Amino acid sequence: MAVLQAVVHSAWLLPVLVLMIAIDGPVPMLPSETLLMTAAAVAFTDGDVPLLAGLFVAAVVGSLAGDLLLHALGRTSNRLIAAPSEGSGSGWVRRHVLTRPGTVLVGARFVPGGRLVSTAAAGRFGLPLRRFVPWSAASSAAWAAYMLVVGRVLEPITGGNPLLCVLGAGVLAVLTAGAFAVVRRIVRGRSGRARTDRPAPAEAPRSAGTGHETQRLPVREDSGLSGSPSSG
Repeated sequence: MAVLQAVVHSAWLLPVLVLMIAIDGPVPMLPSETLLMTAAAVAFTDGDVPLLAGLFVAAVVGSLAGDLLLHALGRTSNRLIAAPSEGSGSGWVRRHVLTRPGTVLVGARFVPGGRLVSTAAAGRFGLPLRRFVPWSAASSAAWAAYMLVVGRVLEPITGGNPLLCVLGAGVLAVLTAGAFAVVRRIVRGRSGRARTDRPAPAEAPRSAGTGHETQRLPVREDSGLSGSPSSG
């Protein structure tokens, strides 16, 4: 408890958050979201407006830095993006990242694992930085605002207790991931049934001249050649 209080009120909180959120792009295993939501809940409890503003800026800067790193990695590596299956989220990203980058980069940010897939795909398929950076900044700002809203929701539930905030953020993350997994399973099931129920295309009729059956042509008999040879 004392350690969490010290971390949340530490002068190193914002620089550490920037670093963790940036690294969380290619290595999505760091508890950056949990720390951000916990710090936001504590800041709302204390009424610390400067800390809330600092958390928002740190989240945006760290997210944008991580996105640029993922974009660069996507241009130089094929391992970040798995081969998409039909109807999968990664397949949808690959089909639309160049034509609808705003929808892909902002929308995928709120899907578990979506940041990694969308930003790496943007680099892999050649989305230029002049188009990538504005949408990355917009998605980072939207995500940072969302994290602060979650912290505000947790504040009356946890009373600003850092330990309860950590537990609440963890439970919320699990519920969110589970909800997205259920939705994805339902969508895949419907798309699979649609493909199964789709009638097979009718076979085009074969023309008489191209059929596989052997046609017998009538042979006209010649009286001078058809008979057996005379005995002379």
